[in-house]
Amino acid sequence: MDLSKILSISGRPGLYKHVAQSKNSAVVESLEDGKRSSAFITEQMSSLNDISVFTTGEDIKLEDVFKKIYEKEEGKKAISHNASAAEIKTYFAEAIPEYDKERVYVSDIKKMIKWYNLLVEAEIMEFIEKEDKTEDSEDKKEAEKTEE
Repeated sequence: MDLSKILSISGRPGLYKHVAQSKNSAVVESLEDGKRSSAFITEQMSSLNDISVFTTGEDIKLEDVFKKIYEKEEGKKAISHNASAAEIKTYFAEAIPEYDKERVYVSDIKKMIKWYNLLVEAEIMEFIEKEDKTEDSEDKKEAEKTEE
């Protein structure tokens, strides 16, 4: 899963896929409805690849959080982000037991769950196959070196 092209834009709901770049803006496509729009450089855009979650140890990348939820749900959608705060905390603690309960707020968890469900609906959760392909390509490179 390549989260570097998936963006969260401050002040806009949902997630967006980066399509193209222009001088003063980026062309983005909503993952919810597929509509394209411009995101201007004055808007704060964050790549999901750059987001981490506080834990009791080292911070964990958002991609790893999504992997753990994906494994927990066996590739299906998670609970609704509109569930009660207690349900959301319990659910997230089951998936990520080491998350820092004092610095990660319920609103943050709701947003991550909503994003995860959007990515599942958009069929962007491809990290398991991608890891296998990377290992296969490394094996092929080793085989080519030994043949030479």
